[in-house]
Amino acid sequence: MGHFSHNLAAATAAIMDALATYRRGLTVAAVTVLTGFGVAAVAVAPLAPDAAALPQRLISAAVETEPLTAQLEALAGRALELNRSELTRAGDSADSLLKRLGVVDSYAAAFLRSDATARRLLEGRGGRLVQARAREDGTLVELIGRYPAPGAELQGTHFKRLTVARDAEGRLAAHEELAPLQSQVRMASGTIRSSLFAASDEARIPDAIAVQMAEIFAADIDMHRELRRGDTFSVVYEALTADGEPIGWSQTGRVLAAEFVNGGKQHQAVWYRGADGRGAYFDLSGKSKKRLFLASPMEFSRITSGFAMRFHPILQSVRQHNGVDYAAPMGTPVRTVGAGVVEFAGPQNGYGNVVQIKHGNERSTLYAHLSRIDVRKGERVEQGQRVGAVGATGYATGPHLHFEFRIANQHQDPLRVAKASETLTLAPAQQGEFKRVAQSLQSQLEVADTLLGARGRVE
Repeated sequence: MGHFSHNLAAATAAIMDALATYRRGLTVAAVTVLTGFGVAAVAVAPLAPDAAALPQRLISAAVETEPLTAQLEALAGRALELNRSELTRAGDSADSLLKRLGVVDSYAAAFLRSDATARRLLEGRGGRLVQARAREDGTLVELIGRYPAPGAELQGTHFKRLTVARDAEGRLAAHEELAPLQSQVRMASGTIRSSLFAASDEARIPDAIAVQMAEIFAADIDMHRELRRGDTFSVVYEALTADGEPIGWSQTGRVLAAEFVNGGKQHQAVWYRGADGRGAYFDLSGKSKKRLFLASPMEFSRITSGFAMRFHPILQSVRQHNGVDYAAPMGTPVRTVGAGVVEFAGPQNGYGNVVQIKHGNERSTLYAHLSRIDVRKGERVEQGQRVGAVGATGYATGPHLHFEFRIANQHQDPLRVAKASETLTLAPAQQGEFKRVAQSLQSQLEVADTLLGARGRVE
């Protein structure tokens, strides 16, 4: 190790002296060389077991390097190129996009403006992934844009790749093609400090995966009322990529397994597809995560993630009353927590606009203060179906949803009803295969949870 440090120090000093006399392009190459030294010295496998728990042995060895003169000569003769990635923005022009990509090429800018195929890169909404490869002087060598494929049948399976490349004569040409998306399995974990989305951002988990987790555990945890600082989660999920690059224009892949520890209680779910081709989420014992009732009538999103139970606006107190109030922005969608038939839809005294749904077995739910009603009396609705939107009608000083759950006309805690509601269990013939799938996914969850432990939890 001592020889390595000495050689590295000597190489560093020699290269810094050489930089004073060599052309600017050598700077980039020299930094690249030094970066290579650093990576060789500290690289570790990201998913390896905790190093502290493994036997340790110190090995010292001399590292032989190529003579510095030979390295400098090789670098000086190498054609250096700049590679950079950017996302297109609304209102981007050819010049603004190329400038952010570090490309200084008037011919390329004119080509992007005039060529019918190349112009598609700047059409429509922003957010398209663009990669550029340019020479030292900023001349464009190749530009590749990736964006959604047209048509609902191709969403989630393919993407469009638009390539602008320079030929041997220096002329640019553009062509567009359809290419398949690839799926990668990734794992991540996080700790709740303020909200689920803040934690998923910190863990670099796509929003769509955070929403899926909230829906998977929708019958176990009311994400609007029950999230606690220090709660943790781990997730194994599919990530869709275009040529290995992550995409952000469409929903990502499916959650394959997830664990959520809420208030010290562990909830787990794995995705399992049976021989009939239908898939669903189950806990590790094979019980379906889908129950007769959801814990919350509010879909989980960034808009609603920061809202919780509200201070009573009329009575000016927090008191036990016949339901649960959810503060949320005007127009936020409201969904039915279970399948049933609309028993009432219209204005009702201080409740303002109301939807009441009968679920059978003397169970019913009520959604009040709505700004809009999207169902009619007698209509059959399915679990999760939109029935209206948050409003401030009736006795309400601000937008919120008043939600009630009744059994035999007696008010109940909706969360307790959801957790106790009926569920399905896998058939005995499927249990063996399910256990093999579940054990594999559980092992990956444990690896993800280990990563969380390495980063530290909220105390």
